[in-house]
Amino acid sequence: MSVYGYVRVSSQDQNEERQLIAMKKAGVKKSNIFIDKQSGKDFNRPQYQKMIRQMQKGDLLYVKSIDRLGRSYAEIQEQWRSLTKEKQIDICVIDMPLLDTHAYKDLMGTFIADLVLQILSFVSQMERDAIKQRQAEGIAAARARGVHMGRPRAKLPENFEDTVRSWETGRIRLPDAVERAGVCRSTFFKLLREQKKNEESLLQVK
Repeated sequence: MSVYGYVRVSSQDQNEERQLIAMKKAGVKKSNIFIDKQSGKDFNRPQYQKMIRQMQKGDLLYVKSIDRLGRSYAEIQEQWRSLTKEKQIDICVIDMPLLDTHAYKDLMGTFIADLVLQILSFVSQMERDAIKQRQAEGIAAARARGVHMGRPRAKLPENFEDTVRSWETGRIRLPDAVERAGVCRSTFFKLLREQKKNEESLLQVK
């Protein structure tokens, strides 16, 4: 039997040290620890897939917590079943001793592990959905206050209004207006739309 450890952090900036310490305490060799630095929304992660290809029947996999394995309730269930039933790999979740297929081999142990897994996976999914909901509500509230979201708006050239007036009255051609404004054609029309929109907003306020 070989012992493996899987570590995941959501981004390059996050520190995996706590998980690595837990793996060392569990007796996992450094060469058998696989680390991914990306979201847990699915299992298409290079190091995770490499580890699974390497593991054999009877091997043991350690993860620090269930959310390090993944974030999607349905996909965690499917992956757990695939590893423990199809590949016959044991899994131990360090922060949740009941989730240890290596220690509990009898029917009751399997039942408890499956039940706890369903509950924890469901909670992880609910937390993820709640975060998305709060983000959406925060964005909506910011937009309602007039806060601009997304890319910074292009800065309006100082001569833009005079240039647009000259173009609209036919004194200069469109290519000349774009060149005078010092922007590309698409930005010229984007700025024009924003200017018109702002003017309409001011008229409505008045």
